[in-house]
Amino acid sequence: MTKNRWVRDYGPIVLAGLITGAAALVLTALGNPKNMGFCIACFERDIAGALGFHSAAKVQYLRPEIVGIVLGAMLAAIAAKEFRAKAGSSPASRFLISLFVMIGALVFLGCPLRMVIRLGGGDLTAVAGLLGFLAGILVGIVFLKKGFSLGRAYPVPAAEGAVLPGGMAALLVLLLAAPGLLRFSSEGPGSQRAFWLISLAAGVLVGAAAQRSRLCMAGGLRDAFLLRDFRLLSGFLAIWTAVTLGNLIMGSYTLSTVSQPVAHSQYLWSFLGMALAGWGSILLGGCPLRQLILAGEGNGDSAVSVLGMVTGAAAAHNFGLAGNPDSVVDGAYQVGGTSTAGMAAVLLGFAVLLAVTLTHLPKKEGAR
Repeated sequence: MTKNRWVRDYGPIVLAGLITGAAALVLTALGNPKNMGFCIACFERDIAGALGFHSAAKVQYLRPEIVGIVLGAMLAAIAAKEFRAKAGSSPASRFLISLFVMIGALVFLGCPLRMVIRLGGGDLTAVAGLLGFLAGILVGIVFLKKGFSLGRAYPVPAAEGAVLPGGMAALLVLLLAAPGLLRFSSEGPGSQRAFWLISLAAGVLVGAAAQRSRLCMAGGLRDAFLLRDFRLLSGFLAIWTAVTLGNLIMGSYTLSTVSQPVAHSQYLWSFLGMALAGWGSILLGGCPLRQLILAGEGNGDSAVSVLGMVTGAAAAHNFGLAGNPDSVVDGAYQVGGTSTAGMAAVLLGFAVLLAVTLTHLPKKEGAR
């Protein structure tokens, strides 16, 4: 591959990965939870809590990063004349899949993006999540090869595509003009946050970069395995590299399986939770970050996916499904992990994804 071709094909996605990794480091340094500069699942969970959809007091804050990602993607799409309102591709099935993608991610304690950020901080407990995510991707690829599809989306009025970006803008106005209507954590991860304007700006920057480059955690692995195309995967690796080098330079890299921030060492359920998230992301056509980007481009089906994830976050905390981090209590190390209800929800999620998958395969010739 010539240098010019490499720059053309890989330059934008690598740059987007480096921007995302650098933004995660800056946000962490300025107040966001450690190894959580960016986490789509965690931040959508915090938004659900801020709106009163769940009552877990430690994870409630209307995260401007999510607002910024959607608005940044929308602005980039409009500038590139790529804002196209469309919808109608199995919205109910997408909502259901997204709900379980979120539950799987919160059992692990992070989305695919946070998985990479955790690895970049030296969190070896995230390796189980990575292996599970790979397994889920491979399962999804098997069904893609068999013809799985949620169907075609169709053009809709532009106002339809602007619903989620408009809703995000309204949430930002609510945060700034009427914060008394929202819930705010006074302790725990929800209380750890960078200044709102910096968070918003970081989100806009990442959203715009991801929109122009098509950055996607699940898509990178899917293309590598299915098409032997490593372009999207290079963005995944760029995030990992940026976060690792940044943590090493700042002296915050801790290579260990114990005492990692907001992480647990129940490896089997980390594996299974991210396997569920990986499989679901393939069925949806993109990871949680990619769903935000597509929603910003006017995709109403991805907007439904985002709402499904917010609902999944609320369900995870209302019904005790989310994982609990390892902690030190009275000088003793306590292993966290997944509740029995959380384990059951993950297994149910696999059953639901299998049912959705089988009902969206091409019918055999002659079948009615």
